[in-house]
Order: sequence, then structure tokens, then C-alpha cells
Amino acid sequence: MDFSSASGELYGVAPGEFVETRTRLARRAKQDGDAALAKRIEALRRPTLPAWAVNLLARSAEDDLGRLLDVGEELRTAWGSGGGLGDLEQRRARLVRDLVRRAGELAADAGQPLRDQAVREVEDTLQAATVDAKVAGEVREGRLTQPRSHSGFVPAGFPVAPDGAEQERAERERPAKKKRPAAEAKVTRTSTARAKRAASLRKRAEEAAATLAERRQRAEEAREAAEQASTEVGRLRHELERAVTERDSAVRRAERAEQALARAQDAAHEARASAEEARKAADRDAEGG
Repeated sequence: MDFSSASGELYGVAPGEFVETRTRLARRAKQDGDAALAKRIEALRRPTLPAWAVNLLARSAEDDLGRLLDVGEELRTAWGSGGGLGDLEQRRARLVRDLVRRAGELAADAGQPLRDQAVREVEDTLQAATVDAKVAGEVREGRLTQPRSHSGFVPAGFPVAPDGAEQERAERERPAKKKRPAAEAKVTRTSTARAKRAASLRKRAEEAAATLAERRQRAEEAREAAEQASTEVGRLRHELERAVTERDSAVRRAERAEQALARAQDAAHEARASAEEARKAADRDAEGG
């Protein structure tokens, strides 16, 4: 067993079986004398339900997923070269829609139906995989632990074209050839203040999203720790029950041994008494003779 095969097996099981499977694989690595491999396996994190659903696609819908990722590569190439995107966008939308539906079916068949939020996160992950080559690699590998997202629809690493609002703001902030009237200057100041506030709000939203992701990760780690502790408690309870059974059996054996010893002592006492009587009888016979 190597790390690739172990992680492949681990991320193929349902989230509820993850901790037990990870414990089993790590124990097996330790039994094989590979402590380093056991440590790497123990460090693997359980996937969230949406991430697991995307991993299912990598295993059970590999061809369709591959077509989507190929379209994503074509999109990134077209964006870089300035080529047409219309047909590619339509193909991407169709493949994403079909794969989201397929992920829901696979998850339901495995007894893990996806709710609306999970469905949205599956879709976000597939969209991100078409615009970010790194995410595409993670999705293709099928070992995600968290869903992925990408803001906007532009491939990662390419500049974002200004939207209407940004372009309008740029036009307003462009220096005028003539002195602007006071009213126009006031409008500009108000617009600038609003832009700053919008930027501040966006920054706060990003910080809140980062905090949420961190807390979600901590909650996931806490759940894993609780499951590991539960598994360990179950193992110790089993060992305790076995030890109690062995103790009770030993007590019963000791009681039988004591009873056998008592009977042996009684038999020995009777044998000695019989021997003494026989000796006395022999002495009397000798004296009478």
C-alpha cells in the first residue's frame, strides 16, 4: 500500500465512513512498519458533502467531467488569445448542468442526498474548475476536502475587464480639460465616497468569508476529532468487555480448581484415615498371633 492508493480508497468512501477507513488504513501502514505513511494518512481531512459529491464525479462520471475540464482549458486559451467564447460558454453551461444533476443522483444513490446549498457548492466547484487550472487538477484527481469557488467568470491569472460601473467611475474621475462646475465636483466627491464605502464593504465581506471558511474548517476538524474519540471509546469498550469476560472465566476456573482441591484434600484425608485403620488392624492381628 502506498499513499496514492490509500488516499484514493479513502476519498472514495462516504463521509460517514471516512474516519473509520482512515483509522484502518493508518493502522495497516503501522503494521507494515511504515510510520511515515501512517502519519500522512492520519493527516488527511474528511471531505464535506459537496466536495465528496464532486469526488464521486471523478470516479463515476470521469468522461463527462473530463469533457467539462477540456472545455475549461479551451476557454482559458480563448480568453488569452481573444478568440470567440460564445460556443464554449454554451457547452460549459450544458456540461455543468448535466454534471450537477449527475452528482445529485450519485449522492442520493449512496444515501447522501444533496440539499440546495450543497448543490450550489457543487456547481461553484465545477465552474471554478473551468476557469482555474489548479482547481481543475484537484477536481480531476477526485480528492477534494472542501468545495472551490472563483469570483467572476474570467480565468485565473487574466485581467478582469472593467464592468459598466467601474468604467463610468473611471470616466467621472478622468481629469477634465476645463474647470468643472461646483455641482459636478460635488457629484464627483459623493461618487468617490460611495466607491470608497463600497470598497470597504467588499473588504469586510471578504474578511467575513475568510473567517467563515476558517471556522468551518475548525468545526470540521472538531467533528473529526470527536469521531476519532468515539471510535477509540468503542475500541476501549470492546477491550473492556473482553477483559471482563476473561476475568469472569478465570474466576470460574479458580472456583472449580478450589473445589477440586477441596475434594482432593478430603480424599487424601480419607485415604490417610483408612491407612491408619489398616495399620492398627494389622498390629492387632500381629499381637493376637
